[in-house]
Amino acid sequence: MSLSISTTINGTTRDIALDDPRVTLLDLLRERLGLSGTKKGCDRGQCGACTVLVDGRRVNSCLTLAATLDGAEVTTIEGLAQDDALHPVQAAFIENDGFQCGYCTPGQIMSALGLILEGEAGDDPERIREGMSGNICRCAAYHGITLAVQSATRRMDAEQKGDAA
Repeated sequence: MSLSISTTINGTTRDIALDDPRVTLLDLLRERLGLSGTKKGCDRGQCGACTVLVDGRRVNSCLTLAATLDGAEVTTIEGLAQDDALHPVQAAFIENDGFQCGYCTPGQIMSALGLILEGEAGDDPERIREGMSGNICRCAAYHGITLAVQSATRRMDAEQKGDAA
């Protein structure tokens, strides 16, 4: 059974023929589209390494069927930086040592961005840790991740206020 979907990935509309309706978004991104920044960790929705944004909301791409994304807007780690300028969340992770080995970092960054866009980040470290609890870091860079989310939230709020003025 073959079906076609039209979805926007990182700002580019793509018409994709799916030979198998069971293919996940994660496998579509990595194996068919060459977007390998999204990582395959547990492949069971437990680690968060595969987190991407679908229509601005965080999803585990390993649990999301690609066939369900017709008309959706998908943002991956590759879609954040603009030219040579890092996204504020990416910059905050670097500035606050929000990673060690880096394997979970793309999922952490996408989850952090989703948390901020959902208005759930705030400045409370406990609230941020709870909001990021679906993302596991085996290196235990959680302190830096929390600081990065706080920093990115402040930076994005300031940029938004600057745009509104």
